[in-house]
Amino acid sequence: MKTLNWKKGLFSSAYQIYFGSKQIGSLSNRSFSQTCEAEMNGKKYTFRTKGFLKQSTEVYNEFGKLVGEIQYNSWMTKAQISLESKYYYWKYNNMWNTKWAMQGDDNTQINACTNSFSGDIETNTDNELAILSGLFVTNYYMQMTFSVIVIVFISIFMSAMN
Repeated sequence: MKTLNWKKGLFSSAYQIYFGSKQIGSLSNRSFSQTCEAEMNGKKYTFRTKGFLKQSTEVYNEFGKLVGEIQYNSWMTKAQISLESKYYYWKYNNMWNTKWAMQGDDNTQINACTNSFSGDIETNTDNELAILSGLFVTNYYMQMTFSVIVIVFISIFMSAMN
């Protein structure tokens, strides 16, 4: 298994992915959009999230070809990922949502330990798209959790003002 690291700034929407001290990839959200651009080892992908209550994400390669899809569960704890006819299963491994794992039908194993600004990813694969998809799901769930917290806070604040 090899270990990758990622870092993200406090107010940044971009993740930098490293193997040792060398940056090998990135994942960055477009502002006010449900689109995310990703790159790893020279391979580029676009993640486009669709829907409102029941969202899913389509993954495109740099030539605009659909190469994958991500389906999320309602509790924001699991995801099913299909990438180029291979299937992967993503899930959190603890109740604090700081550890996650992704397993593939092709024996791909990706394990991660993360916080809001950095994390370590251990993997037995060189499949850039699988690694980027796992990190994308983590980012997606972090954004959804933040959105829910903001909505709850605004609701409480508005109730207190009346």
